[in-house]
Amino acid sequence: MRNFWKHRLDQQHNKQGHGYSIFYTNELKNFKEKKINILEIGSYSGASAAAFTKFFSNSKVFCFDINISNFKYSSKNIEVFGLDINNHKILKKELNKIFSKHNFKNFDLIIDDGSHNLSDMLFSFNFFFKYLENNGFFILEDYKLPNYYNRNKDIDDILIDKLIEKIKLKKTFKSSIINENDQIYLMNNIKRIKTYRGNLTDSDICFIQKN
Repeated sequence: MRNFWKHRLDQQHNKQGHGYSIFYTNELKNFKEKKINILEIGSYSGASAAAFTKFFSNSKVFCFDINISNFKYSSKNIEVFGLDINNHKILKKELNKIFSKHNFKNFDLIIDDGSHNLSDMLFSFNFFFKYLENNGFFILEDYKLPNYYNRNKDIDDILIDKLIEKIKLKKTFKSSIINENDQIYLMNNIKRIKTYRGNLTDSDICFIQKN
């Protein structure tokens, strides 16, 4: 089980591996035996979704991806949705369907492993954090790619690492995506933020826990 978890999380994108499995294991160990609902944004082939259902044996994983043609895994505990998160109307409609069908209101874990473009990460964090259970985690994988690569810095806005600093200091910031009221909501509802550097020079992961 440990090897499966490590392989799927660490090596799905790179032979050397991000090295994220140890951070997931340490940060989320209290969820291991609980019945939880997980939202994964950006699932690609479904390798990490499969790892989540193996490690969190009582979990249900909902996968949002703009292109689901690459998805390879099948499980009664995985549901896959071909969605563009920038289509807010359809996004809200699908979320309401999920909550109604499965009789829950918020996710326990939300993982953003999508485009890693700055605009998408800012929107994702701002929009989906409100759909997180108390003491749940919002996880941003590779959140510093816009710091390293111009292709991921698709807008002139606050970088995620700077946003984290501002939230910790409870200071508002300029953003075209996260308005001041939403910033205050985030500051008042975040319990803890922990960042880690993985194996690669551009591997950075952030765990944000809700109050």
